[in-house]
This record gives sequence, C-alpha cells and structure tokens, in this order.
Amino acid sequence: MSESVVVTEVRSRSLWIRLNRPDAMNSLTPKVLQAIDKGLDQALESTDVMTVVLTGTGRAFCAGADLKYVRGQLGENGTSAFLAGVLRTMNRLDRFPKPVIASLNGITLAGGLELVLCCDLVIAAKSAKIGDAHANYGLLPGGGGSVRLPRVIGPTRAKYLLYTGEFVSAEDMREAGLVTQVVDDSQLEAATQKVADTIATKSPLGLQRMKSLVDDGLDQSEDTALRLELLASEAHAFSADFREGLEAFQGKRAPRFTGK
Repeated sequence: MSESVVVTEVRSRSLWIRLNRPDAMNSLTPKVLQAIDKGLDQALESTDVMTVVLTGTGRAFCAGADLKYVRGQLGENGTSAFLAGVLRTMNRLDRFPKPVIASLNGITLAGGLELVLCCDLVIAAKSAKIGDAHANYGLLPGGGGSVRLPRVIGPTRAKYLLYTGEFVSAEDMREAGLVTQVVDDSQLEAATQKVADTIATKSPLGLQRMKSLVDDGLDQSEDTALRLELLASEAHAFSADFREGLEAFQGKRAPRFTGK
C-alpha cells in the first residue's frame, strides 16, 4: 500500500478513493481533504469514470477530524481555516455530478459520518459502527452533520445520535434510511463494485440530470419540483442518449450511451 494519505484506483469504470491513514483511523487533515479533492478532479476529468467510491483502509472508514491536528490549531486562525476546508470538501462531494458510493469498511464517526451524508449510496460491512461522536468531546459538527443528518434519518433519530454520541450498527442505519445495503465484511468491495458496475451501464447524461432532479427537488415544494422534472424531461428528449435508449429498446439490444 502506498504511503499516500489517500490512494486512488480505477476499477472498471469507477474511481475508488481510499483514505489511507489506518493508524489514525483515517482521520481528516488538510492534506487528506486536498487529496480527496484531487481524486474528485480525476473522476470529473475522465469520461471513462462513471462513479466514485469512497472507502477506507484498516478498521475504520473515517473517525472524523484528526483531533491531534485540531488541538494544535487552538488559538490560531488555523482552526477556522480547517473547518472551512472541511465544509468546502463536503459540499463538493455532496454536489458532485457523478454518483458517489460510500463503502463503509469499519468505524464511521463524526466527520466520517458527514462524508457519508454527502454520498448518494452507502454500502456497509456488517461490522461497521456509525455515530456522530462530536458530543463526546464537547465539539460541534462542522461538515454539515447537524443539517444533513436530520434530513436523511429524521430529526428525532438525528438528535439521539448527536446528543448521545452513541455508535450504532450498520443494520440500524439501514433501517433508519442512511445505509443502502449491509453485506458480510468479506463481500464489501465486491458488493460495492457490483453496484458501481450496474450504474456504469446507464446514460452518463441521464444520471447527472437525475441526480440534480433528486437533490434540487428536496429543496423545492412538490409542485415546483414536479414542474422542474417535466422541464428537464422535455429537454432530455433532445439528447442523443434519449434516442439511443429508445432505439436499443426497439432493437432489443443493450444501449450504447455516449453521454450526449
């Protein structure tokens, strides 16, 4: 394994971004955030990459901010700069135009949970433990945890995790609506890749527009969201991928999408 704090690897048509600080439970530092951004740049620039997979090395997905680093910034402007950098990376991940899959290999806490909340799908190993944990050290979320978590699992469940700092199972979070699928630990990467490969057979343009419709629709009234969906569908009917899909259906063959 490389000594890089983040390792990227292209598998089929997915780019895997692997946090690689196992001795520090893959905790976040400015260098890690910069490396995640660099991986997203790579995924964005490649037309061959259809999905991004975010995972970790060792027993943790990500245990949040590196508190040793944060403690060293006390009393300095570095704390504010670090928190701003965390939120910037989280927001970019949340708004990334290609589907992002979180593959939870282990402990997922605080900033790690905030990373997960910015992903589209979440595949988790059975052994994974998930929590907020900020309250355990008198801290507050800085990467969107208090905002995004209630929107995903509801305010009551979110407040329980935020207030207690408790770690819960992947299955509990599947029932709450955060985790998409729970699999045996040994099957995590294969199950994640299977989902990524399925997505890779779809229209890149269609996926990008569909992701925007879902995300934008959550911030609109139902009537407004429905009007936006109709307008997007009407515009999409002029795309090459729309025509290719219909021709493939007529010809009883797999479509050959170009993303145009």
